[in-house]
Amino acid sequence: MTTEQTKRSFIAVKPDGVQRGLIGPIITRFENRGFKLAGIKMVSPSKEHLEKHYEDLKEKPFFPGLISCTSPQTQQTLDFVTIPNNFADMSSGPICAMVWEGRDAVKTGRSILGATNPLASAPGTIRGDYALDVGRNVCHGSDSVENGKKEIALWFKEGEVQSWKSAQHDWVYEK
Repeated sequence: MTTEQTKRSFIAVKPDGVQRGLIGPIITRFENRGFKLAGIKMVSPSKEHLEKHYEDLKEKPFFPGLISCTSPQTQQTLDFVTIPNNFADMSSGPICAMVWEGRDAVKTGRSILGATNPLASAPGTIRGDYALDVGRNVCHGSDSVENGKKEIALWFKEGEVQSWKSAQHDWVYEK
């Protein structure tokens, strides 16, 4: 493997994935592939944090809905659950932020996730198995090594990402 940073990727389970109880199955997919979890936390990001994360998309027409912070006026109540009207946005609930480590983590991580549009995702990928709509595609993954470095630095403070050798390492990787 190459340097520490080139074998790391930022993966986030979005609010729709958290609400649907998909954190465990998503972690399992990465672990079963041989990746090692180096950092994990539940966060409720601010609008400013999301603007930094998605700054490369700020000119896109869907950007405001992606990062909008839900206000009480944009919610409806159904029985015992309050549901934001635009619950596809990244501020509609907690996010499970993770750092995964392994060979070609960004490239392989993207293939584990599947295409951004779930309808174009192959069965067996996370989005192919668990999602139908682009706005509710359950997860985010770094799309390049450079963005992976940026995203990890944005979501994790110094000391929150651990480097360690898994007992399974030699069973997963050739020299």
